[in-house]
Amino acid sequence: MKATQISRTGGPEVLEYLDLPDPTPGPDDVLLNVEAIGVNFIDTYIRRGAYPRPLPLIPGFEAAGTVTTVGQNVADISVGDRVAMAGLTMGSYAERMVIPAWQLVPVPDGVSSETAAAVLEQGMTAHYLCHSTYKLGPDDVALIHAGAGGVGRLLIQMAKRLGATVITTVSTDEKAAMAHSLGADHVVLYTKQDFQDEVMRITDGEGVNVVYDADGQTTFDKSLASLRPRGTMVLYGAASGAVHTVPVSLINAKSLFFTRPGLNHHVATRDELLWRANDVLGWVRSGEVSVHVHGTYPLKDAGRAQDDLENGRTMGKVLLVP
Repeated sequence: MKATQISRTGGPEVLEYLDLPDPTPGPDDVLLNVEAIGVNFIDTYIRRGAYPRPLPLIPGFEAAGTVTTVGQNVADISVGDRVAMAGLTMGSYAERMVIPAWQLVPVPDGVSSETAAAVLEQGMTAHYLCHSTYKLGPDDVALIHAGAGGVGRLLIQMAKRLGATVITTVSTDEKAAMAHSLGADHVVLYTKQDFQDEVMRITDGEGVNVVYDADGQTTFDKSLASLRPRGTMVLYGAASGAVHTVPVSLINAKSLFFTRPGLNHHVATRDELLWRANDVLGWVRSGEVSVHVHGTYPLKDAGRAQDDLENGRTMGKVLLVP
């Protein structure tokens, strides 16, 4: 099979498009014929070595396709089923992938494999952020960074479903228009405005209840400062670099809450995985949540896809196709 592999860490150039042996499923596994692959920031962190893994490896945590083989212990998945996976098993940058059967979710009729791969990981991330990490309601004001990005645009829509007031940050006028179209109440163009000043102006100096921040290093301090007393700082990514230390004095100053969650701990059981996945795919099918694919790249161009994602040249989701 064709696959993209890394044998050393570094920039996009370390992604190699190779011929590799087909994987073999075990008794509790499924062999998936991959039709679409989601590209996520965690793929770039692993490529750079920020999350060390044994090498060589095939990156990627998100895919959708059709089941071609099932292990002897697998009872509730059949050959020919359309399924998707995200967040737990790595190796999706390939034509075929072996996945533990419990990690697969059914793709409903009316949702394509491309759409499922475009929404599942980022959709379930947005889901846990606003339903579990900090459960939003009508009395909440949320600051969502990168409102035109993959998670940001989904999180805006889910936050509005829950009745929250949304302030979001974007880098361009085009992205601002997109964020407004998704329901954001206030859009801050951070390349021209100081987002902390704007948050305080919008909230009459009170600050927000929660900040959802995947940027990390460049936004962290002002994100903390944008919170009201007893507010919650949710750092769920590090697109601009890792936040290495969090002084207790900053948390104590306003009795803040701070958390650094990850998707894998929020889909660690079959029941929780299906809850989040079925919600997300169901909202997409009904039209309650829209998905925007920025671009679809051939698998051999995985390096270019990751480079565009890392350098802010995308709005919405980036996909690979074998």
